[in-house]
Amino acid sequence: MVVVYSVMLALGFAALVVIVMGGTLAENLNREDRDPGARIGQRGRLLVGAVLGFGIGGMSAEFSPLDISWPVALAIAMVAGSVGAFWVRYATGNSA
Repeated sequence: MVVVYSVMLALGFAALVVIVMGGTLAENLNREDRDPGARIGQRGRLLVGAVLGFGIGGMSAEFSPLDISWPVALAIAMVAGSVGAFWVRYATGNSA
């Protein structure tokens, strides 16, 4: 499961970098129509937050000093993914 968590973490981080840097570039060039955060919409941003939270939560649970079994680590990762999606909804101020 560590491979799944690490792939999700890498994909979520890459998507977050594309959204932030692409939005900055679009704003500096006065091309708001090219903003990746606006183009993927609220559901896309929620998905990026959920994937990133899932990866972070899973990796944290797997490499915890506690002896956590993989089903518990998976449950922690799923909760972290939900928290990530809810944080995106809170931070953007929009509802899906």
